[in-house]
Amino acid sequence: MNKIELLLHGWDSCYENEDWYPPLTDALKGLTAEQANWRPEGEYVNTIAENLNHLIFYKERLLYRMTGAESEYPDMTNDDTFVVASTSDETWEATLARLQAVHQGIRDRIAQWEEHDFEYVYPNRSQSVGRWVNSLIMHDAYHTGQIMFIRKLQGSWPSRRSFE
Repeated sequence: MNKIELLLHGWDSCYENEDWYPPLTDALKGLTAEQANWRPEGEYVNTIAENLNHLIFYKERLLYRMTGAESEYPDMTNDDTFVVASTSDETWEATLARLQAVHQGIRDRIAQWEEHDFEYVYPNRSQSVGRWVNSLIMHDAYHTGQIMFIRKLQGSWPSRRSFE
């Protein structure tokens, strides 16, 4: 397995193919807009929808670099990336569609890479695009765990779960 194949394996595992942890699509399966925007009482915790907007923001940054649509990050703080414009059912469905589109768009580009493309460094970046993708895989895994924990708190995630 070469670097690109390993990266694709990780990319697919964090989104839709179960490996050592449930993928993001499983963590989001069957969620309503109400559940996605639920926040536990007490200490501040991001909602599932807020976490998803955060993930999409960074995936879109990479995809826009890959396509040449954007060369620099928008002037935003990390906290700004968690903002949810609306808690409606329509917005939640659009968010899920946006996640799928950006994830697949990046995957399609990685699948076309040659080995040397892994080491390419975009202008104004300090790491290779291959490392950037690998970091996004770990970022997805981290936030997927948060999403499952929030679902456990709200009672919408099974106490026992079988997997293959």
